[in-house]
Parts: sequence; structure tokens; C-alpha cells
Amino acid sequence: MGGWTFEPWDTSFYPDKLSKAKQLNYATRQVSSIEVNGTYYSSFKEPTFVKWANEAPDGFVYSLKGNRFVTNRRVLGEAGESMTRFLGS
Repeated sequence: MGGWTFEPWDTSFYPDKLSKAKQLNYATRQVSSIEVNGTYYSSFKEPTFVKWANEAPDGFVYSLKGNRFVTNRRVLGEAGESMTRFLGS
């Protein structure tokens, strides 16, 4: 599943009247893995990752999309510093 905040799912995937704050918790109980698209666009601090981990059941897998400063390079070998920042976030 690619992400959990997709507006059309408000009426087709999530139960009626489920608050946005509860969507991640619900989604992690319907699928076994979610791709986090937001990591492509920005970096996140540790408390965010901890919150996501706490929302999911044991064994759930998050797949983090590589940050654009790592993946969108003409010479991928020059992405070392950006990759270090991404992995350290």
C-alpha cells in the first residue's frame, strides 16, 4: 500500500467517520506493509518514526521511499552525504 493519506480512500477504504488521526492505526491492521512516500519529499525526526512504529502491530513493515536528494542525481555516486542524512533521520 502506498501511503495511508489518500483522499479518495476516505470514502472507499476507511470506515465512515474515521478521523484522520486514526487512519494510520486502521490501515496497519488491514495490510502488512505501507510505503511512506513523504520521505521522498522531506526528512522526518525520530519522534515521527517512533509514533508510526507505535501505531502498527508487531511485524508490520514500513518501506521508506528514498529521498529525492539521493535518488534524483545524474551521478548517483555523489549522493553519499545526502544518503547519510537520509539514513540518519
